[in-house]
Amino acid sequence: MESDLENRTLIHARLKTPQTGTATKLEIQLTGNQWTCNWNGGHLTAQKPADIAEHEGILCISLGSPRFPNGGNNQAQSWLALFESKGVDAAKEVKGRFAVAFIDTNQNSATLLTDRFDTQPWCYAEEKGELSFSDRADSVPLDSRTINPQAIFDYLYFHMIPSPVTIFREVKRLAPASMLEWKKGQSRISKHWLPVFNENPRLNLNETKGRFLDIVRESVRNEYSGSGTGAFLSGGTDSSTVSGMLCQISGASAKTYSMGFDATGYDEMEYARLAARHFKTDHHEYYVTPEDLLEGIPLVARFYDQPFGNSSAVPAWICASRAKADGITKLLAGDGGDELFGGNSRYAKQRVFGWYDTIPALLRTSVVEPISGIPGLDRIPLIKKGVSYVEQASVPMPDRMEMYNLLLRLGIDTVFEPAFKAKINLAEPTELQKATWSEVNDAGLINRMLAFDWKYTLADNDLPKVIGTTRLAGVDVGFPLLSDELLDFSLTLPTDWKLKGLKLRWLFKEALRGFLPDEIITKKKHGFGLPFGVWAVKHPGLRKLATETLEAFGERGVIRPAFLRELHEKWLPEHPGYYGEMVWIIMMLEQWLQAHAPDWRYDSAR
Repeated sequence: MESDLENRTLIHARLKTPQTGTATKLEIQLTGNQWTCNWNGGHLTAQKPADIAEHEGILCISLGSPRFPNGGNNQAQSWLALFESKGVDAAKEVKGRFAVAFIDTNQNSATLLTDRFDTQPWCYAEEKGELSFSDRADSVPLDSRTINPQAIFDYLYFHMIPSPVTIFREVKRLAPASMLEWKKGQSRISKHWLPVFNENPRLNLNETKGRFLDIVRESVRNEYSGSGTGAFLSGGTDSSTVSGMLCQISGASAKTYSMGFDATGYDEMEYARLAARHFKTDHHEYYVTPEDLLEGIPLVARFYDQPFGNSSAVPAWICASRAKADGITKLLAGDGGDELFGGNSRYAKQRVFGWYDTIPALLRTSVVEPISGIPGLDRIPLIKKGVSYVEQASVPMPDRMEMYNLLLRLGIDTVFEPAFKAKINLAEPTELQKATWSEVNDAGLINRMLAFDWKYTLADNDLPKVIGTTRLAGVDVGFPLLSDELLDFSLTLPTDWKLKGLKLRWLFKEALRGFLPDEIITKKKHGFGLPFGVWAVKHPGLRKLATETLEAFGERGVIRPAFLRELHEKWLPEHPGYYGEMVWIIMMLEQWLQAHAPDWRYDSAR
């Protein structure tokens, strides 16, 4: 399979304050379509995939596929018109995927905005009175960049690096729905949008189900780009819904693409086939092999602007590459249904733990918790679950969701070199999560979890996976289930229509009865899971790659080499499905470092 590295967007920009005595300068480079724009009162060129326009000294750079209230084909000019009339509130008028920058060359000021899910990120740095920014962390125009050890720890904790942190000390990433205002060397960051939930509205169920279907259909229509549009199809409710709507809108058998794995417990191709038969799609299947991973692992790992450890990224790239070979120019993905409508099992789990809060506080602290803490009770089978329940329910949110974090279960002291551990902030991951959790205060547990996941599950993880791998394959991607219209609709729903008792995304499934096969509505969520651990034990090539990569990372002074040896030689063969995840994220980190910072090694003196 060939990769399309020429399809990356690399935008470099630099803005200096009046104090430096230097005029505003922009250096914008697009790989495969290279050009430079030096702004000093003249010389302006524009070419896709970035739109640029200027009016009365205000320069606009627009990325993505924004939708404007009055239409408009030229993104940057439409943005400028809105910015002129609305100022920083311009983003409230625009829907779709976007990142936009307004640079006032008269005032030497800049405003950067991202969409609600950060699908088009801005990364930026401030040094020596200058602001530099780019759509990639590794492309922010700086004299030098250094690896941030704290970000290495955050990556191993989250399996990705959540905004505003990046792998580089000097560079930050603007969070979803955020705005950076920069003037005279000073910056201010704020949110241009925060969700407001209506938890107990009075709605007619049948009318609401009909409205839901209409919005989904229109959202797919907005993403449809003609006969070159296809869809990912895992066989779950989300991808099946998008695939079915795509067939309706196109009036033809839409091309759908599925990945399978010849490993027990990982293959759910039967559901994708069921959806394909039901909607009569032009269906394409491929079974991923260990040899595919040997090709894809270094390619995918090194393509990202910073380490990224989602283990389904390589299958997603393979899927998109095969679609590209068939002439597909845009794939529709089903991401978002779980996070908008309450479809993840952890929502039900945390609701159960939330019931503990209904016990009077005095009774909890004076009776229940002391009893559960009696030594030995956690070894009695019938009582063990009750003790575990009290232990978990007593931990406040959002910390409770990380009690089974892989890194914490393995043990911080067991994993890390003492010198590395001593210099990092072990609490930073939870501090980042608490900051996000606190942004939504006027909602109940379930809706706060949804809003939390819009950042950590979608913006920081699932969406970069799909966007990055499709871009690597040379294919555009759309997310109909994350349209602004559907997101706004989800905010109006009663909480119990999302999670009815312990029934996950109840309204979503009820609305789709008769549209989707019953077997798909009742199936458990799976997606493009990857049996890497199983294959890494059995396949000589993958075993060799894992061994060499882990050994190389062991020399960087972060993780104890003894832990890496035991992980690979003992724990992985005994429990490949569980420990394979840790091997994978370390391997993807090392592959990225070999390409972007081959000589980096942790230095406690820095």
